[in-house]
Amino acid sequence: MAHISVVIPVYKAADCLQELYRRLKTSLEEISSDFECILVEDCGGDESWTIIEQLAKEDPRIKGIQFSRNFGQHYGITAGLDHCTGDWVVVMDCDLQDAPEEIPRLYAKALEGFDIVLAQRINRKDKVEKRLSSLLFYRLFNYLTGMSYDAKVGNFRIMSAKVVKNCCRMRESLRFLPGMIDWMGFPAASIEVEHGSRYAGESTYTLGRLLHLATDTIIAYSDKPLRISVKLGFGIAGLSFVAGITLLLYAMFHDIPIMGWSSLIVSLYFLGGIIIANLGIIGIYLGKTFDETKKRPLYIINHTTFDDEH
Repeated sequence: MAHISVVIPVYKAADCLQELYRRLKTSLEEISSDFECILVEDCGGDESWTIIEQLAKEDPRIKGIQFSRNFGQHYGITAGLDHCTGDWVVVMDCDLQDAPEEIPRLYAKALEGFDIVLAQRINRKDKVEKRLSSLLFYRLFNYLTGMSYDAKVGNFRIMSAKVVKNCCRMRESLRFLPGMIDWMGFPAASIEVEHGSRYAGESTYTLGRLLHLATDTIIAYSDKPLRISVKLGFGIAGLSFVAGITLLLYAMFHDIPIMGWSSLIVSLYFLGGIIIANLGIIGIYLGKTFDETKKRPLYIINHTTFDDEH
């Protein structure tokens, strides 16, 4: 058992890991020497796993997990949470934009009586396109899920063991840890932290990947797209009924001929597109439901640097 655990998903971070370890060690020893860092390597194809193994040999408080293939960031966090033992657990990214020096401040705030303390990033150092895509993601996420998630808050946070235990009970295949933790409703607070520059490499979260994540997350947390499609269907039916009555009355009382094929074909294509889109939305929900029924493991571990008792 450790007093504090740090869970970090690792992807293409070979150039960051030595500096990450040095700064983590300095910051965590301000709190306690009884800590562990769980680095989950998500098969990025670089030398990250070799460096993790080296760090684990030099310091047994460093624990490495390597997946059998690339599963994704939130599955990496899940694996780290499944294997951590700390009374308090920090989740952060590996690129040093989440500064390890902020961990003592998160810990101090948690001791005031909060089970979760979020790091609210100020003066983000991301590129303009990354900030815009992130803003778009959270706007869409909040609208379609009914949640009010702060775009300034990422994965960087500290949580009590109670929160982690309950989070690990949720085994749905569509993973979005911030949403899952927010859903549990434990007492939470936030502090403002400086957002560091990326130490090395480039972000792998493109607009396309964020939109894919948004789609999966919205489907996992909300049926609002289905409700919107129902409202849209009734709205179009109502407008069509009103338009039909209006044309009929004009034809009867004003001797105006009803326009023919052009308007009919446009209407058919429009309604056909709406029907196909709605069927697509339903199909996505059914597909994700089918995936959930398979009950496959969320991730598969290839190697660890410790005896895996979980």
